[in-house]
Amino acid sequence: MISFEEARATILENVQTAPKTRIKLEKLLGSVLGEPVIANYDMPHFDNSAVDGYAVCLADVREASSTNPIQLPVAGEVRPGEQAPSSMPSGSAFRIFTGAAVPLGADAVVMKEVCENLGDTVKIGSCPTAGDHIRRRGEEFLRGKQILPEGMRITPAVVGVLASLGQASFMVRRKPTVAVISTGNELLKPGKNLTSGKVYDSNSFALIAALEALGIEEFLPLHCREDASETKKVLGLALDFADVVITAGGISVGDHDYVKPVLEDLGVKTLFYKVAMKPGKPVFFGLSSVNKKGKRQYVFGLPGNPVSALVTFHQLVRPAILKIMGEESSFNGRLPEQFKATLMSNLKKHPDRMEFVRAVVSMKGEEMIAYPCEGQDSHMLGGLAAANALIMLPTGSTGATTNDRVDVVLLNWHG
Repeated sequence: MISFEEARATILENVQTAPKTRIKLEKLLGSVLGEPVIANYDMPHFDNSAVDGYAVCLADVREASSTNPIQLPVAGEVRPGEQAPSSMPSGSAFRIFTGAAVPLGADAVVMKEVCENLGDTVKIGSCPTAGDHIRRRGEEFLRGKQILPEGMRITPAVVGVLASLGQASFMVRRKPTVAVISTGNELLKPGKNLTSGKVYDSNSFALIAALEALGIEEFLPLHCREDASETKKVLGLALDFADVVITAGGISVGDHDYVKPVLEDLGVKTLFYKVAMKPGKPVFFGLSSVNKKGKRQYVFGLPGNPVSALVTFHQLVRPAILKIMGEESSFNGRLPEQFKATLMSNLKKHPDRMEFVRAVVSMKGEEMIAYPCEGQDSHMLGGLAAANALIMLPTGSTGATTNDRVDVVLLNWHG
């Protein structure tokens, strides 16, 4: 059995970032940038108005005020999408709209709210300063400047930046295909009638939801009963399909836990088995031999208890998925979203392993506080559903007391 820290390090040392691929703008959301975003032109690429109003020369309106408006002839108007007038006649104004190109020679734009439109003329009721309400060419970034780094998650705002640069497609890291296998004779699909001795399969739905939250799109959901030959058949299907195979259940030392020996029979090399953590002790991680498609897969065997499955996914599988996808911030050696909080009740634990306690964290003034949730057993999903964080009680400690400062990691299911 290895420590949690060793397990996480072993996973990240062995997982490789996926190759790059180019995909269309409409499909980019949730992927990770495969190269830096470089400005291919100045942004904005022309001087334009930030408001609706009138473009003016300062010399013509220096004396303007609300009590002494300056009246100027309107030389024309400029709408968005039109080419900027090539000159600004002295002693005149141009009516202009938000986003429209500023006439050459104009010093400022005066908001329409302080102007009185008289048709062919306008009264300017305020004296602007140079550059007022003009978005200057290149003020956001200049051509050739790096805007965003490689390894950044593509959010709606990133999609907007790429679109504003005219990018119809972009290089990203390829998302892995994932097989999710739930094991157990007792499992029923939600929607069927519940009978004695049966339970609904929550693991496969929860794990697939967690993968979808990370942006994974290609799944192979499978189920196998507690039978060695069926386990071998189902795992074979998973290894033929997926870059990452995740099993839930069947990985412990019971008489009907076949996952680990079958994986080894199929050529999967065990890198570790059992981790000193609670919940989640019976965790497996291995590498497959190269299959007939030339792939080498990463295989995770997670416990069958629902909380154990999700906590081990969040703390061990999630960083691996993000590394495969190329998200640099997810595998820098420190747990993501980790910080200190003040514990609000006593906690006891066994010193032989790290314990992850489901909790709700919030701000109290300027202090972050953590309340452990009710129902901490590994089959009690309600506490995990209510939690937004995990308190990390390290190996060697026997717990913590009220007002202790404890390590807390946010439950971030979205990468």
